[in-house]
Amino acid sequence: MSNGRSFYITTPIYYPSDLPHIGHGYTSVAVDTLARWHRQAGDDTWMLTGTDEHGQKMLRAAAANGVTPQEWVDKLVTQSWFPLLDTLGVANDDFIRTTQARHEERVQQFVQALFDRGYIYAGEYEALYCVGCEEFKPEAEIVDGTGAFEGLKVCAIHSKPLELLQEKNYFFKLSEFGDRLLELYKTVPDFVRPDSARNEVVSFVKSGLKDLSISRSAFDWGIRVPWDDSHVIYVWVDALLNYATAVGYGTDPEQFARRWPAYHVVGKDILRFHAVIWPAMLMAAGLDVPRGVFAHGWLLVGGEKMSKSKLTGIAPNEITDVFGSDAYRFYFLSAIAFGQDGSFSWEDLSARYQAELANGFGNLASRTIAMIERYFEGIVPPAGHELTDVDRAVQTVVAQAAADADAEMERFRIDEAIGAIWRIVDELNGYITVNEPWALAKDDAQRERLGTVLYTAAEGLRALTVLLSPVMPVATEKLWVALGAAESLGRLQDQPLREAGAWGVLRPGTNVNGLSPLFPRVEQA
Repeated sequence: MSNGRSFYITTPIYYPSDLPHIGHGYTSVAVDTLARWHRQAGDDTWMLTGTDEHGQKMLRAAAANGVTPQEWVDKLVTQSWFPLLDTLGVANDDFIRTTQARHEERVQQFVQALFDRGYIYAGEYEALYCVGCEEFKPEAEIVDGTGAFEGLKVCAIHSKPLELLQEKNYFFKLSEFGDRLLELYKTVPDFVRPDSARNEVVSFVKSGLKDLSISRSAFDWGIRVPWDDSHVIYVWVDALLNYATAVGYGTDPEQFARRWPAYHVVGKDILRFHAVIWPAMLMAAGLDVPRGVFAHGWLLVGGEKMSKSKLTGIAPNEITDVFGSDAYRFYFLSAIAFGQDGSFSWEDLSARYQAELANGFGNLASRTIAMIERYFEGIVPPAGHELTDVDRAVQTVVAQAAADADAEMERFRIDEAIGAIWRIVDELNGYITVNEPWALAKDDAQRERLGTVLYTAAEGLRALTVLLSPVMPVATEKLWVALGAAESLGRLQDQPLREAGAWGVLRPGTNVNGLSPLFPRVEQA
């Protein structure tokens, strides 16, 4: 179904030592929804996620647990990260692990290319390092410790003491790319989104770039520097390269040409790596820079960013076990303006589940199917010839909502896209209330009018189901079957999404099937 337009999109690759919390889930379902949308719209889509398994933090965690680093990461990925994708209904095309041979060999090839091009040199380095961030900290992120850490320098993000490291390292000439990066941000204004993120990156680059240490010699859990095996490649350089190695950089030029460049969706705390260091590395290697970097905000719980160390992390299955994966996806993608911070509370989730999903969308679906079963023996009736302004208004709302949603997805504003689609839910609920099909059913003279009203509701639901399928794949699949559309129109995922707003697709005479509640009542303890 491809139209030839490439849409390659990535999540960040996650540290497996951080058990998955709803922040990781938020990023994953956002990228999955964008990928599902483009895939169903006919674009040549590829979604990548994965895990970042090297570095000092991982080495120490493995030692603390009495196992080798490889044993440690294998256990974490298998027990925590693969299950997360199933829990949230994520349909990724690939999952890359930075300990895979396909990645390690291609990373060495890339770094060797930078060295051969004269962008890497040896030097001495002394700086304060945060193991939690796996980063030498800039002055802006170093603060004076308090309490037990009084008199020490601590990381502003982790609130833990920094380590003074002095090593002979290899450096990447990042400082040479300031002007080229600023030109990139100027000529491609949406390279970094949203605007607040773009402004931060431009300001950072304008303040001057320093060369980047890209190797470590104090430990050996990493990919060896190809020309000096006493060094391993800095974990962030290794990690960023996953986006290129996963689609064939260095070994499969045809695949790489087809997929690259990519869109990256990241949390705002790792924006600089993706919007500054990564494009500079690609420029140095003579490769295309990414198509864009979108930085979303943090999920806040009790006013704080979630953190394993502060015990504010909430596992996704704590939500999905109660509300289901569709509700998880819908809530986080619609309740938070994509690109801004958002607060999570159980009360807000529960209220939105009841009002928008159970009462709004779910009830609309149930009563439409039930009325077709009751009044037309389960067969979708034809619309009569006498259409009213109210009928035409529904058609207009559906067409406009579909167009608006696609435009918002192009802008990576998933929340706005869902808002546009939800206009159909509100319009159809209002339409049924105004037209009162239960009253029309009592008058044989109104039989044709009743058919028009129920066809309009069913066809509106057909469009709604297609448009919402990237967001809520489970509920929409159930509704698709209930509408009889699976038999008459084929699989839901094969419906051309950018044509979803066209009217008259659901055929009169289609047999509907019984529909159990899409969003059952939730009993919370």
